[in-house]
Amino acid sequence: MLYQVRNPHGGDIYGKEIALDFSANTNPYGTPQGVLAAIQNTLPQIWQYPDPYCRELVAAISDFEGVPCDYILCGNGAAELIYSYCEAIRPKTAVELAPTFSEYSSGLQRVGAKVKRYRLKAEQRFVLDEDFLPFLEDAKPEVVFLCNPNNPTGVIIDPKRLTDILCHTKRHNIRLFIDECFLDLSACGESLKGHLSDNPQLLILKAFTKSYGMAGVRLGYCMSSDAALLRKMSQTVQPWNVSVVAQAAGVAALKEQDFLVSAKKTIVSEKRWLITQLIHMGFTVCPSDANYLLFQGPVGLHTALQEFGIAIRNCDNYYGLGSGWYRIAVRLHNENERLISAIRSAL
Repeated sequence: MLYQVRNPHGGDIYGKEIALDFSANTNPYGTPQGVLAAIQNTLPQIWQYPDPYCRELVAAISDFEGVPCDYILCGNGAAELIYSYCEAIRPKTAVELAPTFSEYSSGLQRVGAKVKRYRLKAEQRFVLDEDFLPFLEDAKPEVVFLCNPNNPTGVIIDPKRLTDILCHTKRHNIRLFIDECFLDLSACGESLKGHLSDNPQLLILKAFTKSYGMAGVRLGYCMSSDAALLRKMSQTVQPWNVSVVAQAAGVAALKEQDFLVSAKKTIVSEKRWLITQLIHMGFTVCPSDANYLLFQGPVGLHTALQEFGIAIRNCDNYYGLGSGWYRIAVRLHNENERLISAIRSAL
């Protein structure tokens, strides 16, 4: 748990009276009924230790992703896998984007890595441009961290550029960490999982948190053809890090593909509506391919909305952003209407 430090993330609805949480980017439909039933059915088994090899879950992920079982390592949420990856490779230098998910930096700093950041420009809609490869040439990192779609911008990396980066990292013996946790809820974008066998320097991170509304369960997984790396990562955590409940929930979630399809349709239409409303209020909105929106508004908006029982993500702690930048999840229409109404009242 956190202890006497500021929480750097959204989703903390426990210290205040929050009725609507837009600060965490989870599926607007919540958790599938099949997952809830699986959790309920598993409760009589919680007296047992969980399977330390996650056999059934790994087999289900293998079938879902179309990759061999020995490419898969499960963890107690995506965050644990980020930290175990950094602990396993212990790089001296790393490159990440700015802004991007803060846990990459936290994991790298724990092992003493020097982090170089490639600044994404608001005037270019935070798109990763052609200057990134020359930046890598100069930086000469041991590892590159990319989030696709990026968090908090929601921008998908152009597939051609992503392939060029993959080729560059292979040619120069650089590790490439790709976070695809939001890809399954995105309207576009291509996974690099088809390149795993030919690129042992590549690791892909995914989680059940966002797609299946399982943030409280804590379940993630990564994929790599580098068995030695996955073995090292597994040695940095305890053997029973994925609970009985989490394993059962994950197996059930992967059967809920109609749930994902329906959610993606809702996200597309509701995101379009939210963008229109925010622009009409004079805010700068970043075009997003994901299930969340980054926008620039008045300083203190997040605090004002708490008076209405609504939480949004204040993004002033992201490298490359500052006060007045916020991220909101795309939720169901009645909830989105309440958010926009509260923003108008707060203004």
